[in-house]
Amino acid sequence: MNDAGMAMDDSDGRGGTGSELMLDPKVQESIGRSLKAHYDDIVNAPVPDKFLVLLAQLEATEYRAVGASPDERN
Repeated sequence: MNDAGMAMDDSDGRGGTGSELMLDPKVQESIGRSLKAHYDDIVNAPVPDKFLVLLAQLEATEYRAVGASPDERN
């Protein structure tokens, strides 16, 4: 499996106990950079208007349940 940058130590030949799968450090770095880039894109993406409307409705419902108006927030 070295073609994909992986080295496997398989002492029992069956992939059971005693197996250890390790990725090449360069492959790990590449995967880490890619995951971080995807995470950053998701975190920085704008919240869709539909969600904002739903959150506002939920917040209004919660305030009505406790008898406070949205203007009385802490």
